[in-house]
Amino acid sequence: MLAVHLVAFYFSKLQEDPTKKVDRFLYAMRLHDDQLKGISARFQAEIKKGLSSESNAAAAVKMLPTHVRSTPDGKEKGQFLALDLGGSKFKVLQVKVREGMGIRRGGVELEEKTYPIPKELLIGRGTELFDHVSESLKDFMHVKNISLEKKHPLAFTFSFPCEHSSLDQGLLLNWSKNYRVRGLQGKDVVQTLRDSIDRSGDMNVEVLAMVNDTVATMMTCGFDDNFCEVGLIIGTGTNACYMEALCHIDLVEGDEGRMCVNTEWGAFGEDGALNEYITEFDRDVDAASNNPRKQIFEKMISGMYLGELVRLVVLKMAKLGLLFDGRVSDALRTKGKITTAHVAAMEQYKDGLKNTKDILTELDLSPSSDDCVAVQHVSTIVSFRSSNLVAAGLSAILSRIKQNRNLRTLRITVGVDGTVYKTHPQYSKRLHKVVRRLLPECHVRFVLSDSGSSKGAALVTAVAQRLASQRKKVDETLSPFRLNQEQLQLVKARMRAGLETGLKTKGSSAIKMLPSFVYRTPDGTERGKYLALDLGGTNFRALLVNFKKGLQQNTRVYHKIYTIPLEIMQGTGEELFDHIAQCVSDFLDYMGMKKARLPAGFTFSFPCEQTALDTGTLVSWTKGYKATDCEGHDVVNMLREAIKRRNEFDLDIVAVVNDTVGTMMSCAYEDPQCEIGLIAGTGTNVCYMEDVKNIKKTEQKIGKMEREEESPEREENKKDATKGEQKEGDAEIPKMCINTEWGGLGDDGSLDEIITPFDHEVNQNSINPGKQRFEKLTSGMYLGEIVRQVLLDLTRGGLLFRGHVTEALKTPGFFETKYLSQIESDRLALLQVRAILQQLGLDSTCDDSIIVKEVCGVVSRRAAQLCGAGMAAVVDKIRENRGLDHLKITVGVDGALYKLHPHFSRVLQETARVLAPQCHVTFLPSEEGSGKGAALISAVARQKHDQKQ
Repeated sequence: MLAVHLVAFYFSKLQEDPTKKVDRFLYAMRLHDDQLKGISARFQAEIKKGLSSESNAAAAVKMLPTHVRSTPDGKEKGQFLALDLGGSKFKVLQVKVREGMGIRRGGVELEEKTYPIPKELLIGRGTELFDHVSESLKDFMHVKNISLEKKHPLAFTFSFPCEHSSLDQGLLLNWSKNYRVRGLQGKDVVQTLRDSIDRSGDMNVEVLAMVNDTVATMMTCGFDDNFCEVGLIIGTGTNACYMEALCHIDLVEGDEGRMCVNTEWGAFGEDGALNEYITEFDRDVDAASNNPRKQIFEKMISGMYLGELVRLVVLKMAKLGLLFDGRVSDALRTKGKITTAHVAAMEQYKDGLKNTKDILTELDLSPSSDDCVAVQHVSTIVSFRSSNLVAAGLSAILSRIKQNRNLRTLRITVGVDGTVYKTHPQYSKRLHKVVRRLLPECHVRFVLSDSGSSKGAALVTAVAQRLASQRKKVDETLSPFRLNQEQLQLVKARMRAGLETGLKTKGSSAIKMLPSFVYRTPDGTERGKYLALDLGGTNFRALLVNFKKGLQQNTRVYHKIYTIPLEIMQGTGEELFDHIAQCVSDFLDYMGMKKARLPAGFTFSFPCEQTALDTGTLVSWTKGYKATDCEGHDVVNMLREAIKRRNEFDLDIVAVVNDTVGTMMSCAYEDPQCEIGLIAGTGTNVCYMEDVKNIKKTEQKIGKMEREEESPEREENKKDATKGEQKEGDAEIPKMCINTEWGGLGDDGSLDEIITPFDHEVNQNSINPGKQRFEKLTSGMYLGEIVRQVLLDLTRGGLLFRGHVTEALKTPGFFETKYLSQIESDRLALLQVRAILQQLGLDSTCDDSIIVKEVCGVVSRRAAQLCGAGMAAVVDKIRENRGLDHLKITVGVDGALYKLHPHFSRVLQETARVLAPQCHVTFLPSEEGSGKGAALISAVARQKHDQKQ
């Protein structure tokens, strides 16, 4: 009693200022910014906990995936029925969405009817409730003259926590809002509705989507504002949802795109996270509720509890003698006598005090003017705390979105619904002000939902239909790129036939099968210093390779890179080779070896006809070279002449090789089983060791050809490498490396079955229409252009970039192949994909980014599969040449596409393995490239020459 009298005495000193009296009494409800930031940080931690599969079970905030993957973009259309169940009444609606009328242009028409729900159904069986819903739906269709025979899509707003495994499936977790319906918890609500509709009969309705009212609110506002990615309910209950990156949602498979997450934030605090902010009045409200220790955050915020909180505060103050001279009426002691509507009325700007007096009078109280001011202030503090807590939770969500996108500032719209937000005179202003104070770097717009959650549910359905239609069209566009096993087997067969034809045909054939006059691969015994010259693009490389006795790792390589200016590339042949000779002279000066006459290998990465190892007649220029008086001439002789003209040094040019052959030789020095070379870069090609007896096009007879004279070391290496798999005596069969020039496969029409219209466009716009068809499907020079053609087609069809075709997108060569590697990177989030596209002048949405990534993926995957099918043909041919049941062999590989693309190498290897199951193929990336290979060819040739001597 003494404590009570002391409190009464203390506050009696403040009678002259009733608001100060209330401030002191409710100091625990007056939250400052540091406290709000602390609450926000705790809620962010709860978000992370709820999204994780490891901690979700223990999380208070469940973060339920909704399977809503996109917000409206204005292209939605159609007519839908909608049900909205979430309170004491429910609504049935017909929603018409007109295409192209969204994003601030309107275009949704609603007809609705509200049906009461008898109280006995709220505590009855689930089947009884949903039978009532179905009968009301049938009545609505009859009243609105909606055909019962025609099939109608239906959207269902169900404002209770559900666990979704798809958009049209949801298991009820628990009831709220005074619903205590039996037999539904843990069951699929959509299926229950479908069963009820079937029992009702005579309705042809397809339930396409079920959503929470919060999600529906976001979708409603998103139809008119494409920045709306957050939904907020502040009414009888409270909740929030937002668009989360799918890669962060452990409970859903996949990591591409976004999905709306229903936070069910009302449960925040159930684990004690808010204990230090909970007052005695909050505890009393919780204890008297239907769900004690549940929905703690909601009980501090929502309209179901605000009035009761005010009543309990006023009651306590009256008991302490701080109000009404200590008089307490029976009405004031009665739960529910002060409602949230009363709270809103008491805070009216002009009539607030009058309304307060009227409300208190109805409670059989005789308030003084100071009593009215004090009670009004109690209402203000309780409702202000509510808006502050909402601001803290919302700032946590907005901060997460900003962090996910790695942005300094964030522009975003929050769609809001709920009676507290709509009807309370000060609530929205307070909320907006505090959010902007907590997050000054975010530009937040609040949009009030004008048609409630029913329209949103229909829009969810409309979006789902739009995405399904879009998905179908995208799939139809991309399906020709998705090769099945039968098609890949066909490519393998065509490649094998092309290889055989090229070996036999002296005239022209699609696959040239050019003899390289390289008769064997290195055996590790090569020694000495060799010069390597490498010309294959805009750069020229000069290398000095020193093969030392012992391990291959002891090899020393020195090199220098020189630029080939465009005017040299497209000038005269003499100017080009004089420039090369000048570069070689500079390199020899650099190495201090101008006086030495070194053996040299010349890597010349253009199609050449060879009649010996050190002769090569240029067939045609590629890669932008147009130097005159070169085609049809021996490039080795042209280089020798240029060296003579310079008269500063001399070289012994032992070999001219293709870069593919050089790659094979380079890798063979590391692995004696390497007998195949593969280039997968700007261009593509393969070489391999073929039995000389199969090369019918060469005029040399086997008896006149140079045979390998195996050194003891080489013989031993071969035995170790083959491990008994090779037939006895096979090592003595003469072999020669064949430069297949496999990029020409299809020039004879053999690949027409898999050529798409996009490939046709790329071919027609190339500098060599009708040539190198396989290369145009598989190489880095063309993949970006194929992707551009597909993106252009999808954009013209309205499936990308809102149908806006930019000048950049219409420009050939604009989409480089390097972007495929960047966009397809597993480490790259969709936001970064969007950033790449925006750098290219393509203003993309998240959905656009997903499609662009998919286009890049199917184009690059097809390229890798085709190379894999071609490789399967090569290794099977080698296996059959040797009469083996099983072949173990290594492929030396070079090229940026193979080395840098995140998936190309894996898909190529996997395809080769499936199509050539009797071959164990190891792929060895070349470290030093074709330059070292040219030096090795020179070393092998010199070693053979020395052995003959």
